[in-house]
Amino acid sequence: QVQLVESGGGLVQAGGSVGLSCRGTGDIFNIRGMGWYRQKAGEEREWIASITKPGVATYPQFLQGRVTISRDNDKNAVYLQIHSLEVEDTALYYCRASVLRTGSDSYKEFWGQGTQVTVSS
Repeated sequence: QVQLVESGGGLVQAGGSVGLSCRGTGDIFNIRGMGWYRQKAGEEREWIASITKPGVATYPQFLQGRVTISRDNDKNAVYLQIHSLEVEDTALYYCRASVLRTGSDSYKEFWGQGTQVTVSS
C-alpha cells in the first residue's frame, strides 16, 4: 500500500508565507514526477507546481514567482512554499506522485488527502 500524507497549512495572514510537506510511505520502489494541486471551494482542482526526480520545477504562469517546489528523494517527500499569500489562495492543497511500487512494472498516480490553507485578510 502507498500513502501520501500532507502536513502544514492552516490559517495564515495575507502577505505571509506557508510551507507544505508531503511524504510517501509504503511499498515505494521509485517516484518519478511529483506535484501540488489545489481546489478552491466550488471550483475544479488546478495544478500549481510539478518537479521531476532530478529536480526540474515547473509552475503555471499565474503563480510564477510566488511558489517554490522542492523534493527530497531519499525521504520520498515533496515540499511547497507559497509566498505573498492572498485571500484567493485559500484552498485545499493536494500532493501527487507517480509511483512505481515494489514488484510492479508500471507507474501509478497517487494523491494525498489534502491539507487546508486558509488566508485571512
